[in-house]
Amino acid sequence: MLNWLWPYAFLLLPLPILWRWLMPARDAAQGALRVPFFGLMETLSHSSTTVRSTHWLRAILCWLIWLALVCAVARPTFYGDPVQVPQERRDLMLAVDISLSMKEADMAVQGQYVQRVQAVKYVVGNFVEQRKGDRLGLILFGEQGYLQTPLTFDANTVNQQLQEAQLGFAGNATAIGDAIGLAVKHLRDRPADSRVLILLTDGANTAGTDPVKATAVAAEAGIRIYTVGVGADTRVVRGMLGGSRVMPVATDLDEPTLQAIANSTGGQYFRARNPDELADIYAELDRLEPIPEDQTFRPTISLSHWAILAALLLILVLLLVTHWSRASNAKGELG
Repeated sequence: MLNWLWPYAFLLLPLPILWRWLMPARDAAQGALRVPFFGLMETLSHSSTTVRSTHWLRAILCWLIWLALVCAVARPTFYGDPVQVPQERRDLMLAVDISLSMKEADMAVQGQYVQRVQAVKYVVGNFVEQRKGDRLGLILFGEQGYLQTPLTFDANTVNQQLQEAQLGFAGNATAIGDAIGLAVKHLRDRPADSRVLILLTDGANTAGTDPVKATAVAAEAGIRIYTVGVGADTRVVRGMLGGSRVMPVATDLDEPTLQAIANSTGGQYFRARNPDELADIYAELDRLEPIPEDQTFRPTISLSHWAILAALLLILVLLLVTHWSRASNAKGELG
């Protein structure tokens, strides 16, 4: 798109005509300021007989020169198509507990209980799909922590690896400290202020590195940790005769430690007792760690120099035409 930054400059186009009309006669203006360019345009109509055949060409050239100069003053600018500039994104690591306790079916969905891991895969999978543009990674941990997916922009692959995770693959114990340490290893060299770990578990640390020590290293590396505790407090059990009773769900969830991990690193702790709460938690995480919107800009190219170059070329042509006209006139007089 071509745009003129100073379009009012085109009001100068009739200036040569106004100059000739408003200026007094040459004989009565002895002390007047002489402008060679306008003077040339004025005298073109009074040319001698020998050069009158070229006066129209020089008049056209003078007007074209004036038009080019006015165009240069009007600052023609070409605007290109909008270009998106990606903003700095998050380096977000997900650490998901796949110990056998995640098989507990205490997550109520429309009156039916589903396994914790099923609810986690559904909710976290949706969260991953919405974080396209972030660099995502996946750690699965049980008795040990495993980097299932290195940091990548491919959210589909991260989600697929999550859905294919098998319970008990990493052992029956829960190594929260190892998961944090593994996340620190892969996040510490990433850009500052964008290092985030979301750790989800339903138990307490029973193996591996002390989570308190691992958290201290994470805090020193500038990594924010959001912890999510999964598991219902109670479950309704229906009897064989149609009755039902509420039973406590055995859980080893260590909420004080998860809260301490989050508080020490500038994150937050969340408690998910059912899939709806878990979905709300990840919606809140989206709010706390928003995806920066890309900015757009339109490249601009100034064309004023082309107008100036055109004016210079036209001046050169005008000088050549004038020289040729005078040479022809002189030759005619000698003949």
